[in-house]
Amino acid sequence: MIRSELIQKIAEENPHLYQRDVERIVNTIFEEVIAAMARGDRVELRGFGAFSVKKRDARIGRNPRTGESVHVEDKYVPFFKTGKLLRDRLNGK
Repeated sequence: MIRSELIQKIAEENPHLYQRDVERIVNTIFEEVIAAMARGDRVELRGFGAFSVKKRDARIGRNPRTGESVHVEDKYVPFFKTGKLLRDRLNGK
């Protein structure tokens, strides 16, 4: 499901809301999640999962084409851990 499909689904299930209002709500939620993660905060949605940021240390990598060693800088990457309810649904429990 992509963002526009999510907005459409919410709008269909809530006919009292205008599509543009639903779009604004969904965009605000995503922007707040992104802003929180950019600050290094953890975002938890009960039953769904938790978004956090993990640091990957600098390392020596290898260019797969030439085999040459290359230095890879340290960086931060997004991380998602599923919640129990989501895991149970995916596994048919």
